[in-house]
Amino acid sequence: MSVFLQISPPSRPDAGYRGLPVLALGFRPFYLLAAAFGALAIAAWVAIYAGWWQPAAQPWMGAMAWHAHEMVFGFSAAVVVGFLFTAGKNWTGLQTPQGTWLGALAGIWVLARVLMWTGPAWAAIAVDVAFLPLCSLTFYRILRRANSQRNFGLAIALGVMGALNIGFHVAMATGHIGAAFHASEAATGLVAIFVTVIGGRVIPMFTANAIPGVRIRRVAAVEKAVIGLTLLAIIAHAVQAPALMTATLALGAAGAHGIRLAGWDPLRTWRKPIVSILHLAYAFLPIGFALIGGAALGWLDASTALHALTVGVIGCAIMAMVTRTALGHTGRRLETGRMEHLAYLCIALSALVRVAVPIWLPAFKTHAIAAAGLFWVIAFLLYLVKYTPYLLRPRIDGKEG
Repeated sequence: MSVFLQISPPSRPDAGYRGLPVLALGFRPFYLLAAAFGALAIAAWVAIYAGWWQPAAQPWMGAMAWHAHEMVFGFSAAVVVGFLFTAGKNWTGLQTPQGTWLGALAGIWVLARVLMWTGPAWAAIAVDVAFLPLCSLTFYRILRRANSQRNFGLAIALGVMGALNIGFHVAMATGHIGAAFHASEAATGLVAIFVTVIGGRVIPMFTANAIPGVRIRRVAAVEKAVIGLTLLAIIAHAVQAPALMTATLALGAAGAHGIRLAGWDPLRTWRKPIVSILHLAYAFLPIGFALIGGAALGWLDASTALHALTVGVIGCAIMAMVTRTALGHTGRRLETGRMEHLAYLCIALSALVRVAVPIWLPAFKTHAIAAAGLFWVIAFLLYLVKYTPYLLRPRIDGKEG
């Protein structure tokens, strides 16, 4: 997600976009929509889960399946698309979607979110499954025109996420609820792979640039093995491989991520929140895979382990990305203030409470989910308060983007 961390300013001038600023580049509508939806969807889910709210018309597929689907294929997918459309312009030197086509894609995403709650089911499925393939094809065509072969895999990964979304809907329609949840878990793992790949490239660089005297250490064997171990652990978990196999692969992935993170000197970053939030997001990879290994052996519930990836890795990485890239691409310095720091703190508390309390105090799991949800909502509301004007207005340096 990750893929979720930094994009540099465009390297050459643009032809001159004259439309709505919010449709000038992919990060603008999709970061704004994702943050708003992320806050609203979690608030609704927590209220339903805790029994505080019983809406007259609940999601047509049921609240649990709706939550699992929407936070991965709705919220996370929007941020991934926004990032790739923004980064793709820099990688290729070609214009990525803006104006009418970008607005159409954002409109499809919004309509899917509405229909996924209200139905009818056939319309919701039709609109929802169209979004990711359209985005994947659009992104691939840009990469192909530029012959940017190095990045073809990202367009393919976006297509795989779309295929998993189709698999989710097919499983739900045929009554295979468990298979639908496995599809959403596999998509969660795919986002974790993004964090593994892109985080490994940029977190050490950002750390070395921002923290004087920091020493970055890499272990060659770990660098070669970490992506493969992560992928195998995700597949084993998603397909419900034998418990010992899943646990072995997950613990191997946890160890590799832990060694990798230790080499980036994370304890030196705490005075630089825009960097430390990246380290925290990555830290939930070894934690999450260790917990997935434990869940495979029956030591804790699988939901808690999964949320180390969804809230810990994805939530923290997304908050790091939507602040960092929005600052850079609206012409501002990469400097954060109290609002961002409070948002970072809230998203970190959301992850810690959601994961730690059900393990240590299982009787308080419902309270933990409610508290974690509250912290999550506050984090994204803080983002919206400060960054909505940035995303709706032109760049302050007069450039396009």
